[in-house]
Amino acid sequence: MNLTRWSARLPGTQRRGAVPAARGKAGEAAADSATPARGTGRTRGGESGDPAADAGDPAVPGVLSRLPALIAVTHGPAHRVGFVNDAYTDLFGPRGTGRPARDALPELAELGLLPLMDQVHRSGRPRTVKARKVTWSDGTSPTRQGYFTFTCTPVDEDDPDPERRGVLVFAADVTDQVQSAQRLRESERRLHETAVTLQRSLLPQELEQPDDLRVAATYQPGGTDAAVGGDWYDVITLGAGRTALVIGDVMGRGVRAAAVMGQLRTAVRAYARLDLPPHEVIQLLDGLASEIDPTQIATCVYAVHDPSEGRLSYASAGHLPILIRDPDGTVHRADEPTGPPLGTGGWIHSSGSIPLGPGCTAVLYTDGLVERRHQDIDEGVDALTGALAGATGAPQVICDRLLRALGVTSEHDDDVAVLVLQYPDHTGTDAELFRNASLDLLGGVEAAPRARAFASGVLASWRFPLELRDLGVLAASELVANSLKHGTPPMRLRLRRTDRRLIIEVTDGDEHLPRRRRAEPGDEAGRGISIIATIASGWGSRRTPGGGKAVWCEFALPDPVNV
Repeated sequence: MNLTRWSARLPGTQRRGAVPAARGKAGEAAADSATPARGTGRTRGGESGDPAADAGDPAVPGVLSRLPALIAVTHGPAHRVGFVNDAYTDLFGPRGTGRPARDALPELAELGLLPLMDQVHRSGRPRTVKARKVTWSDGTSPTRQGYFTFTCTPVDEDDPDPERRGVLVFAADVTDQVQSAQRLRESERRLHETAVTLQRSLLPQELEQPDDLRVAATYQPGGTDAAVGGDWYDVITLGAGRTALVIGDVMGRGVRAAAVMGQLRTAVRAYARLDLPPHEVIQLLDGLASEIDPTQIATCVYAVHDPSEGRLSYASAGHLPILIRDPDGTVHRADEPTGPPLGTGGWIHSSGSIPLGPGCTAVLYTDGLVERRHQDIDEGVDALTGALAGATGAPQVICDRLLRALGVTSEHDDDVAVLVLQYPDHTGTDAELFRNASLDLLGGVEAAPRARAFASGVLASWRFPLELRDLGVLAASELVANSLKHGTPPMRLRLRRTDRRLIIEVTDGDEHLPRRRRAEPGDEAGRGISIIATIASGWGSRRTPGGGKAVWCEFALPDPVNV
């Protein structure tokens, strides 16, 4: 059986050089015999409508009829049907020959294949459409659906007579492959959703909102795979109006990176409660990262905002610089100091500071926001600087604008975390709710009475209720007495109020931090801190950068406050 001519036209085969000669001989034999071919081929005017008959081999249609793929052969610009195999008729029902495909094979029109067949007939080049959805029914069973890949291959494409040129439609059933791919995509989607849920559960469910700052954060998971990243951020209120802000990135992706991130974030919150300077927190994290996984490194920046000083102190472990936008739109970078990433060990970290006064905005971010494969990361930071210069509005609005300006979408290939904080410039009636007062104490027996008189006058001018004024005066007296007994000059009493709390703080030159202890009945001292802890809603102490310490307490204000 000679299949040379047909194999040259099936998908994936090469046309051989001997085919034109064979075609000529076969055409002569067909013209002489005018014998109908087997299957659904028929003669018309002494010329067979089945190209297999033209090939001079009546066994070809029988072979094609037994193939499991759907096969139909047409000829001429109108695509008159010359042959359909058994698999085709089993699926779509009996189909006649000799008529145009638009009428005889309506399913090809419904699938949008007729324009494709036109292209193949004109160009002589094969075309393929993959995984086309097909619906069929035999009239007795429910409607069924499947997916087929259709390949339209030219037949006799070298023949100058367009009526003799034809198209072979070959359809392979790919339903199992398509359904497997759909199941795989659905499984990957569920895994990705689970991974993102895991990642988000390790991040703050709700950011703490400090009295003096407006804070918002955005986390955008990268890619569509199931691997999670190690980006994290946090906002921690330290007391006395101070706020710690942290953002970091564990290198790599996967559950291991997320687990290390979760441990580091928990450790940061624990170290922050010690109210340590930023570089000491980073130093502790560096040692902890080495213990968790010596092969895993992470970048991190830890910053503390003190509204009384109007500055942001920070320490960085290999992280990108904090950006500060002034009220006039000028953007500054907190570039120094920067140490190596966490987990490298052997480095003594140090703290730096940058002004962050009323009206300023600060942005902390991970490398996914600015790093691109086709450009240097410094170019990305420059682009972020330009975007921040023109970004105004609430912190969440700025987060969204920065993501759009840097081209971060749901298809972004890396995780992105952005933390934006604003220090509002309080004016008008709002300014009455945020006020400060301080008194320098020189020591001596008159220091305590001066402190009580000062506190009483300030709290009265702030229109606090009498009960709160009395508690504030008592707290100021006890803190000053403790400083006079255990501290050294210079000493200062500072009173501060926000819209939610009253803060009383005393600083001195001694670095010894007080601690609460239980006083025995016969003890003449040791009760001051216990009194503070009893009457105040919170208290604490910390070492100050220039040496010495600060001891503070705070009272929650009644709601609403009469001002």
